Amino acid sequence: MSKGTVVLAYSGGLDTSCILVWLKEQGYDVITYLANIGQDEDFEAARKKAESLGAKKVFIEDLRSDFVEDFIWPSVQANAVYEDRYLLGTAIARPCIARRQVEIARKEGAQFVSHGATGKGNDQIRFELTCYALYPEVKIIAPWRIPEFYTRFRGRTDLMEYAQKHGIPVPVTPRAPWSMDANLMHISYESGILENPKSHAPADLYLMTKNPEDSPNVPDVLEIEFKNGVPVRVMHVKEGKSKETPLDIFSYLNEIGGKHGVGRIDIVENRFIGMKSRGIYETPGGTLLLKAHLDIETFTMDKEVRRIKQGLGIKFSELVYNGFWYSPECDFVRHCIAKSQENVEGKVQLSVFKGQVYVLGRESPKSLYNEELVSMDVQGDYDPCDASGFIRINAVRLVLLETKTTFCICCFSAFN
Repeated sequence: MSKGTVVLAYSGGLDTSCILVWLKEQGYDVITYLANIGQDEDFEAARKKAESLGAKKVFIEDLRSDFVEDFIWPSVQANAVYEDRYLLGTAIARPCIARRQVEIARKEGAQFVSHGATGKGNDQIRFELTCYALYPEVKIIAPWRIPEFYTRFRGRTDLMEYAQKHGIPVPVTPRAPWSMDANLMHISYESGILENPKSHAPADLYLMTKNPEDSPNVPDVLEIEFKNGVPVRVMHVKEGKSKETPLDIFSYLNEIGGKHGVGRIDIVENRFIGMKSRGIYETPGGTLLLKAHLDIETFTMDKEVRRIKQGLGIKFSELVYNGFWYSPECDFVRHCIAKSQENVEGKVQLSVFKGQVYVLGRESPKSLYNEELVSMDVQGDYDPCDASGFIRINAVRLVLLETKTTFCICCFSAFN
């Protein structure tokens, strides 16, 4: 008798294929679910593989547009960066994947969901917090946290032996000595030979970006148009080519950024679970958008509003990294950030060249920049004499502090 139905987040790879068969051994009916979020994957081959291994049903869901509009765009509005460097490509993908997994589980009457995330990483948290937030009564099967599973499969050799025993097709090409996660936003690389933080990344590691040394010797100049803080159009200035749908815009920015080797970083970050990890990321389109959005935002947003919004962006990044996309606090922060973006509108021109992004200029109908007011050649509606009082008022506490400090030093000297 079946223990129930489980929806497995399936990749078609060795790990999740073994998990599929193992779940069936435990007495579950398994529905496999593959999310297309822009990774280079043979989805039909994965479907056939899942069916051949006994999956009750196979869902292949194209989430690329959802990923861009519902997850990447809010991150662009927030200028989301974790610990000053990581643009959160994996972190924002997980709630997108898990949201559809929960929808399928509800639709199919499945009591369980399962995933292949390890017991040491962030992804287990991101998947499961999303599932619990959207389907509170769901039960989660995380094999890599079940002793009978992880003691049985201590490494890739054990998985390969299990696969051969149960007729699971095994990879015919040698596996890269690191793990990789790819989506439309980025590719991340970690573990294996990369676990030594001193080791340099091999030259053949990068798949999404060219080595800047080998990139074209002529820059590409782009004009990105924003409305409400999100891109609505990108145009290649020299070629006249333009893209206007969210998915097309982001894909084109990836193409241009990747061509010039933009968006590579090699960092050590702090995982939510309490350990440091080394990760290498390439995020070409996201890096272009961060540069452009920062520029148009500063151009159109009030100084004090932006100061508050910067703090909200940091909080948003931490919440997303830690898996709390579907939490009341993250919902609140997203709404505040969206409100701040109402006047973030205009065009930014960028030069993309050999790993770098240069802002060339900007324009906006909602600009707060006053050329006459700031000009050194025109006085405008500004009296320079007012600056004297402004400076004196701001100096009050500094003068007081120095006076008090001098007094304390003199008193100390007198007693000694």
